[in-house]
Formats: sequence, structure tokens, C-alpha cells
Amino acid sequence: MKRSQNWTETYTRLSKVDRVQSLVPEDLEILATSAYLTGREEECIDAMKRAQAVYLSQNLIHKAVRCIFWLGFIHLNKGDKAHGSGWITKGKRLLDKEDQKSAEYGLLLIPLARGALSGGNVAKAMKLFEQAVSIGEQCNDADLKAISLFGYGLAMVRQGNVNKGISLLDEAMIVVESEEVHHIARGIVYCGALSICRKVWDLQRAKEWTTALSKWCNSQPDLVPFRGQCLVRRAEILQRFGDWTEAMKEAELACIRFRTSLPSATGEAYYLQAELHRLFGAFENAESCYKKAAKWGRNPQPGLALLRLVQGRIDVAETSIRNNLRELKDPMVRADLLPGVVRIMIAAGQNREAREATEELNEIAFDFDVPYLYAMSSYALGTVLFAEKDFTQALEHLEKALEIWISMDLPYETARTREVKGLIYRKMGDKESSDMEFVGTKWTYEQLMAKPDLQRIERLENKRKNRDVYGLTLRELQILRHVTYGRTNKSVASELFISERTVDRHMSNIFNKLKVNSRVKATAFAIKHGIFE
Repeated sequence: MKRSQNWTETYTRLSKVDRVQSLVPEDLEILATSAYLTGREEECIDAMKRAQAVYLSQNLIHKAVRCIFWLGFIHLNKGDKAHGSGWITKGKRLLDKEDQKSAEYGLLLIPLARGALSGGNVAKAMKLFEQAVSIGEQCNDADLKAISLFGYGLAMVRQGNVNKGISLLDEAMIVVESEEVHHIARGIVYCGALSICRKVWDLQRAKEWTTALSKWCNSQPDLVPFRGQCLVRRAEILQRFGDWTEAMKEAELACIRFRTSLPSATGEAYYLQAELHRLFGAFENAESCYKKAAKWGRNPQPGLALLRLVQGRIDVAETSIRNNLRELKDPMVRADLLPGVVRIMIAAGQNREAREATEELNEIAFDFDVPYLYAMSSYALGTVLFAEKDFTQALEHLEKALEIWISMDLPYETARTREVKGLIYRKMGDKESSDMEFVGTKWTYEQLMAKPDLQRIERLENKRKNRDVYGLTLRELQILRHVTYGRTNKSVASELFISERTVDRHMSNIFNKLKVNSRVKATAFAIKHGIFE
């Protein structure tokens, strides 16, 4: 299929021709694709139906079945099971007269595997996906390889084999990045893999997939179906890595553009806005956005319970988070909830339940085997041990968490961990170490504009002088830290999910503030003056 970056122009041009003369089936396929990618689903279905009919009339069975696969897939994706299953059944019947080793036969296995997976029959789904992968490799069919590898990876994750599942997603990425994959298939793999990486808390891979999806979406400005996922996940990555202001802009944009067409993306976008409002201290806005998230089908927990906690309504937070945890069974979903459970139960004086939640989080971290969950598990255990007054063990686990947070460049998690360390040092009578932790923590909260956290730390600290960072912002410090590691602007841009041009601008600001004129001198200045100590 011929590539096109301007799908609206393609759709308009082919539609105009189609009104005066019959398009050949290849052009009908392109019309169908352009219609789908510009949000015209019914027009897509009509064009694809006509394409398969012409192919059948020409006895081009395999080309017809490939169109039939997309018809079935699109119907099933929008919840139209009867039509979707009907098309898939027709495709299988047509191929019964041909062979069962063709790429088209492999494609028809995909909806069957997805149906088995959604029905809870993971073993059957894995068998079908594995068969599809094998056919895709034998036929060297890019569409089949990409979709089946993604599906097989998803099934592996659902089975609990997270590492193997993620490795299959990595392989799917290689296919979509290096081979001629259908644009709809490419979008499905990008968005699906990104969602899986986020669900298993593999934030580094989620960042890579988000970068790839953003690049693909940006190259096609009129793209509709996958852009909502792109905006929401990009916003979440920006939040995790400390750029809360830009994260809020992206989340708000997602709501404006997709509130009528993409309810799941809209719900996620409202939840992310609510989380940011809570962290900024805009509690009324947060509550409003949590309600909107729930309206669009997104569970407002654990954020809503954490809002109640910071509002001082501990009993309400305790009840709601406990009930929510009781209802949710999926370990991936529970991993999102458990850190909040630990925090709320400690505040409520329910140390036993906090420890139980920590133990479950540790088991999930072991199963998923990703750094973020290991760090969160260590942090949670550290806070429980602190509540139990086992200060030495608490510090040991908090240090483990801190090492990972710093290596991942996650400023908020780093600050929260340092705050607990400061509290422990204060209990141990080590005022100097406590003050040092509080100063660093306060500075990070100031940079993030985390008002509730900043107010809390200001109540805790004894000394109110900030570590001298020579006027550098949080983002500039993040970039300078990478520079001291010897990384190039390009690698820094990739790590921090910003453009290389933005890194150049920040580097210029760093040079001006430190009164240096080279990366080497900036590194020497940072080391000499202990900026990162």
C-alpha cells in the first residue's frame, strides 16, 4: 500500500474520483484506510466492503480475505460482535478452499485469539497467537508479524510471564519500525504496547513507545484514532519525569479534542488532570476532574482517596481505598492502588494492613521484574518500618528506593523518599542529616510547584536555607546531571522526553547562570560546588 502522510487529502481526492467512476480495489483499500485514520469509520467499512467484493469477483481470494480481516477487526474493535464474527467466519470459509498456511489465514487467527483472551482462556489465546506468529514468519508478512507478536506478548503478560511478554513487544516494535506495516496495524501495536508497558510499570519502555507513537502521530497531523492515546500517555510520562506544567497542557488538550470520540482516553486524561491538580494543591479542581474521570469510565482511585487524605478526611480515605482494593483482582491494577493503600493505612494507624499491602506489592514487583515497582516496594516497606519504629531497617530500604528513583530521574518520588529519610534522622537525633534531606526535598517541591508537599516540609524543617543551585531550574539540573555523566544532547533529549532543540536552549541557560562556556566547564563547576551532593 502506498504511504501517505496527509490522510485528509487522500480521502478527499479518492472520494471525489469515486463519485464519478469506480475505483480499482487497491484504491478502495487506500480510501478505506484514509477514512479510518481521519475518523470516518463507516466510510472505511463501506470502501473495504466494496474492495473485497471486487477482489472476489476477480477470484483474488487472498486479497479479498485480507480486506475481510480488516472488516471483522474494525467491527469487533467497536463492539459489533455479530458483524465482526460474521466477516471472520466468511474469511475462514473462503480459505477452506485454499490453504491454511497463508498470511491471510494467520490474520484470521488474531480475532479468535483476542476473543479467547477476553474470555479468560489465556492458554487457547497463546496457542493461537503463537500459530499466527509462526505463519507470519514463514510468509514474511509484516502486518501479521506485528499484530501477532503484540498479541502473543499481551497473552504472555496476562499469563504472568511479564519478561517474556515484554520481549515480544520489543520484537513487535522492531517490525513496525523497520518494515512496511499497514497504518492501522501500526497504530494498534503502538497504542497497545504502550498501554501494556504502562500497566506493568515499565516506565522506561513506556517512554520509548510514547516517543515512537508521538513521532508517528506528529508526522500525520490529521490522524484521529490513535492521537488521544498519544496525548494521554505523553502527558503521563511528562508528569512522571517532573514536567507537570506541560503534562497538564497535554491532558487538557486530550480532553478538548477527544471527549466525544474516545471515552477511554478522555477518562484517563481527566484522571491525570485530577492527579496534577491534587499535587498542585487545587483540590476543588481535582475533585471535579476525578468525577469527570469516573463519568468517562475511569476508576478515580487511588487518587480520590489520596485527595481525601490530604484534606484530613482520613476515615473516608481509609474506607474508600479498602473497598476499592477488595473489588479489584487484577495484579496490574492492584499495583497501581497498593502504594496509596500503604500511605493511607499508615496515616490511619492501621500498620498491619499497611504491611500486608507492602508484602503484596513486593510480590507483584518480583513477578513484573521492573525497576519502578522494586523501588516503590522498597519505599513502601521503608515507610511501614518507620511507622513501626524500626529506623535502621527503614533507612536501608529507603536507600534502595532512592538509588532507583535517582537513576530513573523521577524527582517527585525522589523527594518523597528523602522526606521520610529526614523524618527518620530527626527521630534518631541526627539533626544535621535531617536538615540536609529536608532542604533538598523542599527545593524539589518548589520546582514542581507541589504546594501541599511544600507546606508540609516547611512545617517539618528546622533550617530554611536552600541548597545553592545557582538559579538552575529543576529541568536544567536534570539536564546538567546527564551532562556530568558525559551524555550527548541527543541522548539527554531522549531520556527526558524533550526535543534536542530544547536541550540546546537549556544548556545555553545553564552556561549563562554558571558563567561558563563549555560542557566540560559546566561539569567541573557542578562537581566543584557540590550541586548534586
